[in-house]
Amino acid sequence: MAKSQMPEGFEDHTHWYDSSLRSVSASAEMLYVYNNAVHGFAARLTPEEAESLQNQPGILSVLPEMKYELHTTRTPLFLGLDVSADYFPESNAMGDVIVGVLDTGVWPESKSFDDNGFGPIPASWKGECESGTNFTSKNCNRKLIGARYFAKGYESTLGPIDVSKESKSPRDDDGHGTHTSTTAAGSVVQGASLLGYASGNARGMATHARVAVYKVCWVGGCFSSDILAGLDKAIDDNVNVLSLSLGGGNSDYYRDSIAIGAFAAMEKGILVSCSAGNAGPSPYSLSNVAPWITTVGAGTLDRDFPAYVSLGNGKNFSGVSLYKGDSSLSKMLPFVYAGNASNMTNGNLCMTGTLIPEEVKGKIVLCDRGINPRVQKGSVVKAAGGAGMVLANTAANGDELIADAHLIPATSVGQTTGEAIKKYLTSDPNPTATILFEGTKVGIKPSPVVAAFSSRGPNSITQEILKPDIIAPGVNILAGWTGAAGPTGLAEDDRRVEFNIISGTSMSCPHVSGLAALLKGAHPDWSPAAIRSALMTTAYTVYKKGGALQDVVTGKPSTPFDHGAGHVDPVAALNPGLVYDLKADDYLNFLCALNYTSIQINSVARRPFSCETSKKFSVADLNYPSFAVVFPEQMTASSGSGSSSIKHTRTLTNVGPAGTYKVNVISPSNSVKVVVEPEILAFTRMNEQKSYTVTFTAPSMPSTENVYARIEWSDGKHIVSSPVAISWT
Repeated sequence: MAKSQMPEGFEDHTHWYDSSLRSVSASAEMLYVYNNAVHGFAARLTPEEAESLQNQPGILSVLPEMKYELHTTRTPLFLGLDVSADYFPESNAMGDVIVGVLDTGVWPESKSFDDNGFGPIPASWKGECESGTNFTSKNCNRKLIGARYFAKGYESTLGPIDVSKESKSPRDDDGHGTHTSTTAAGSVVQGASLLGYASGNARGMATHARVAVYKVCWVGGCFSSDILAGLDKAIDDNVNVLSLSLGGGNSDYYRDSIAIGAFAAMEKGILVSCSAGNAGPSPYSLSNVAPWITTVGAGTLDRDFPAYVSLGNGKNFSGVSLYKGDSSLSKMLPFVYAGNASNMTNGNLCMTGTLIPEEVKGKIVLCDRGINPRVQKGSVVKAAGGAGMVLANTAANGDELIADAHLIPATSVGQTTGEAIKKYLTSDPNPTATILFEGTKVGIKPSPVVAAFSSRGPNSITQEILKPDIIAPGVNILAGWTGAAGPTGLAEDDRRVEFNIISGTSMSCPHVSGLAALLKGAHPDWSPAAIRSALMTTAYTVYKKGGALQDVVTGKPSTPFDHGAGHVDPVAALNPGLVYDLKADDYLNFLCALNYTSIQINSVARRPFSCETSKKFSVADLNYPSFAVVFPEQMTASSGSGSSSIKHTRTLTNVGPAGTYKVNVISPSNSVKVVVEPEILAFTRMNEQKSYTVTFTAPSMPSTENVYARIEWSDGKHIVSSPVAISWT
């Protein structure tokens, strides 16, 4: 709703909303009234009523309910947080920072929510701990300070919640929400592990920060009206950071509930961190790409869980597994390919009911990855009488290995290994195999590498904004878990664990949310844009011992469309030297550059905003810490001079000591000329701002290959680095 257009005669905007709704439906009830994330309401309407409502005065837009999906102990050490406690401020400053997590809820009994040593709840906190199925206000404490749930959109779409299957309360019956919230800000738990794997101290990124959970995801998914209600309350509750490990289809910012709610949060000074999605390695596969959202991709850790396949011909192949049972299969067993032990065309995938028990009984079965969950394949083999499983990647996943706590002795192998094993299976008349489990290994090189599943750019909504922003650990991450489900999440898995190891950009997002909380504690006056800038300009793209960050899919260097600014480095981010800051109006000028109408801008801004007609708006002027330069092919082809140019402007703010920064352009390609003016910026005081321009000049013949570069400003102590991705459309 355009709140400013409320007609006279209404005392309160909720009465006006109600009157607008009544004008199209006498029976529809208002599910939610939104005051912060948007101005408006949610209601259940017929398509005809919705269309009629769209034509009422004061209505900016009517959006259909959208279903979003979840983007499903070594990390602090890997990120250098263990040795650098001295760099971070005293815990009492950290104790004022509140991380809000929108997810599947919380398992409050997890030791990661221990509030021992915590001071009183911050005076700024306005939230509460709601009661419901198996949950009371007593479940919160000085660590877990808030818990709410939002199910009206879910119930309107799919009918009432079955409380015998899921708790109508903030309680997490799934595990995902407990995992993400403890990753962001879990307390230190000694002696944590999953079934003995990855043992050590488990801790969130910001161990002293407070946690507030907003349950917006249920068995049937996460619905936009509930997500928006969660965002609306979180803004009101006064959280400092918001973490959303979920995403949906890509739509324009004024039609995207998360983008709209995140804009309101940003205006209140709340950093919003979202997962990039698990649709990689395809290009244009990102979600959550609004420039006021921090978009997080996933990389690996330097830790692995090796489990070897030993074949009857004496060859050994490495895989990974978190199976816990007999330490390994004691002897060589008959080995069969699932595709040859089934009458179904898709028998190779080991889907429920597809295997012939006589063909697999007592044997190890090779299953191909795809369609059904990885752990379910093992369960299918077990149900058919199989003794073990080798799970082989197909081209879709290449050689990326993700470990699972299988219900049967099993290991996952890459595509190359899988093909070699299949060759043995088809050529040997009596193939045999066994699996050897090796536990936990650390110091794996190279690490990190970009995960295959991590969604990739370019940005499908605005190609001139480089996304993802950054990558963080997202493969085989240990964190807290629910007591209501086993580590595989399968109904037949009756094991119960305090910690689980899972993978996804769902796991990398809360790493960045927690690190943003650390930066907020150290620099309470920094804006969300300044915090994101510090994380981005200090990220690394080169390994400590040299060599460019790799992409697991290609085995070659990853690009800014894969890793954004690079892999997060929290210790460097604490003292970035300079930042690229942004205010709400800068983003609104960006929307003007996209030629948004005043109605579309009002939908995002929650207020009237008109683009100055005298001003020329350019997406290239948004003060973003990275550069995505897009040359239209006709532009390069038509400019008679034999080349064409695109100019970007940026402004740097000094957040460190006085210093003189010199620019360095690192470009492996000569095909595009990059000129920065001026080449030197001298800062004499804190918060001083200096601007520069970058001119990108391309030859008239468009390139078929993207060109990548980096622009670095350095005063000898700090390096303020920005990735550049140049493409042709």
